[in-house]
Amino acid sequence: MQDLYRNRDFIPDFDAIMLETAARSRELAARVEIKADVAYGASVRERMDILLPPSLAKGAPLHMFIHGGYWRAGSKTDHHLVAAPVLAAGGIAAIVTYDLMPVTRLGGIVAQIRAAAHHLLAIAPDLGADPARFTVSGHSAGAHLASYLAAIGPKEAAQPPKLPPIRGLLLVSGIYDLSGIPSSFLKNEAKMTEAEAAAWSPLTSLHLPVPKRIVTRGSLETSPFQDHAAALSNMLQSNGQPCILRSEPNLNHLTIVLSLADTKSELGEILSALTTD
Repeated sequence: MQDLYRNRDFIPDFDAIMLETAARSRELAARVEIKADVAYGASVRERMDILLPPSLAKGAPLHMFIHGGYWRAGSKTDHHLVAAPVLAAGGIAAIVTYDLMPVTRLGGIVAQIRAAAHHLLAIAPDLGADPARFTVSGHSAGAHLASYLAAIGPKEAAQPPKLPPIRGLLLVSGIYDLSGIPSSFLKNEAKMTEAEAAAWSPLTSLHLPVPKRIVTRGSLETSPFQDHAAALSNMLQSNGQPCILRSEPNLNHLTIVLSLADTKSELGEILSALTTD
């Protein structure tokens, strides 16, 4: 029986796309100014790379991107390419990384991403950015984590965390119901428990108002990614939270990142527009 979460089984050129993603990231990094390894915590992976536009204007928009990897893999340097549409719009892009499962538990990773956002907003004036123009995007597990910058888990309700003010969220190919993860191919890699899945599923969480939310996925992705995106959008809209639901034609779980990073693609243009809205 196929595991619908194991994207490698459904993308024949999986490794080639990963290599292309990293190569495009290196190419972009070689031609822009980067403040590398800015710390937002004590761990060696509590770091962000901040990419600056060629003509930085005071009060520039600020965007944070969170990479995927099923919470147990991934790096910021391999995702520098996503900064391209942000830089094209005159924005500052922060590509964030975090500690990984199973050594760090999921609740700890959520806390790290929230700490990264608060730190980025604190240093925004020093960067030349306007903290009131803060937007966030994430891919796959990164979309899941990004959602918790404007959401409160069911076990957090008694003592809600302080969340950063966000003008826009772009959630790409996210996992919003974690109930299937503990029994998936990730059981020996992420080692997510059923309790963690229940505590950190966006579909059972309280979502706070955000001026603009966009939820999307590739049309070629497997059914969990299709179903989760639709379910999250429906839940948000039924609760009076505006949400734009999209499907990106002819894109899979990896090529959607290349599209997101393409300043001339529709998805790249959406990221640019979100940055400047």
